[in-house]
Amino acid sequence: MTALDVVDPATGAVFASAPVCTAAELDATIAAAAAAAPRWAALPVDERRARLRACGVALAGAAEEVAALLSREQGKPLAAARAEVDLSSGWFGNTADLPGTDEEVDAGSGASVVIGRVAHGVVAAIAPSNFPIILAVCKIAPALLAGNAVVVKPSPETPLATLRTVELLVPHLPPGVLSVVSGDHTLGKALTTHPGIDMVSFTGSVGTGRAIAEQAAARLLPVVLELGGNDAAVVLPGADVTALAPALFAGAMVNSGQFCAAVKRIYVSAAQADELVTALAKLASEAVVGAGSDPATEYGPLVSRAQLDRVSALVDEAAAAGARVVTGGARLPRPGWFYPPTVVTDLPPGTELELEEQFGPVIPVIAYDDLDEAIARANGTRYGLGASLWGDAEHARALAARLVCGTVWINTHGALRHDTPFGGLRDSGAGVEYGWWGLLEYTRIKVVHELHPAG
Repeated sequence: MTALDVVDPATGAVFASAPVCTAAELDATIAAAAAAAPRWAALPVDERRARLRACGVALAGAAEEVAALLSREQGKPLAAARAEVDLSSGWFGNTADLPGTDEEVDAGSGASVVIGRVAHGVVAAIAPSNFPIILAVCKIAPALLAGNAVVVKPSPETPLATLRTVELLVPHLPPGVLSVVSGDHTLGKALTTHPGIDMVSFTGSVGTGRAIAEQAAARLLPVVLELGGNDAAVVLPGADVTALAPALFAGAMVNSGQFCAAVKRIYVSAAQADELVTALAKLASEAVVGAGSDPATEYGPLVSRAQLDRVSALVDEAAAAGARVVTGGARLPRPGWFYPPTVVTDLPPGTELELEEQFGPVIPVIAYDDLDEAIARANGTRYGLGASLWGDAEHARALAARLVCGTVWINTHGALRHDTPFGGLRDSGAGVEYGWWGLLEYTRIKVVHELHPAG
């Protein structure tokens, strides 16, 4: 294979192609990165900060071009694509503003101890198809600031905007410090197992993340793995569910549900379940689904036929088991990978739609009889990325510690910040991204302990 077909998810038709990196090209790319990394790490950190800021300016200057590519290959509305590119360009400046990582220990008058942080070397940064640009940049920027060279691999579904983004950034960095390779999942394995790679940062599926962790273990290679989530929203008894419904709906429908930290299932008291289901179904039926190029579109298609098939199968399996599909529930009869906003309730215990991440525009609404049951079911999956509590804030704060996840939101969901760490546990991954804590992941500790002569 010499070229990778790129499909427009709004039509299901191939509209472009991307180059496929050969084994020889991958070797050369990683060799160039390994040669460049020590010189890059040796630059004063303020020089690296300045280069990052220049990268942000370069991306901002081409925002419309990159957003158009992103919308076409990923399917999201053009306005959402612009927002992603804007967030990405700003991420470089936010990262450049992060404080230094070295710390000095009070070792008394006879010695000095500095806990330094040094670069790993060459970082493999692998981004997914849902937010291709920001989820690449949030790896690239801290890795570069820490002094690493970076080899980026985009998803085979969405290579074009990332290829163009890296092309825009490269002139502002020394040769070899940043590069991009495109290809299918075979290339991904070749990259993560390459002996010239010193760290892997991956966002994607649980299965691929496990494989990367196993491969890295053989070399004791550091990894950061963000493997998605099945985030629960627990609505507390007595909350105004009609008033909360728009925020819950928006939290579930971000990027047509293709967001690791989207609301994936809602737990609500049995006494209020019908009211919430009715409110959510109304919002779902009014939502505008269409091509990303149409300004009226609120929610675009799913990114691939495979993802459409997965979402359809999960809803069909739930319905066959006795769940009630209130609205939506069938792929739309048009070209492309469209699935409507769907509300499902009365799920029998053990339904895959509750236990697994659907990664699509589907909201399971699950009634509970008491809060202990709701918390147990919220914790009762193999994931542990995020969760949220809705209603009385004081009551929610008291319950937050009982949720087994990396982030608990109260009266909001999926609010991610450049200055706040984000990560999960269990099958949601290992390590964190964002902010100073994310920066540390791209470094290793090196201690310098000096004994001062007496007198």
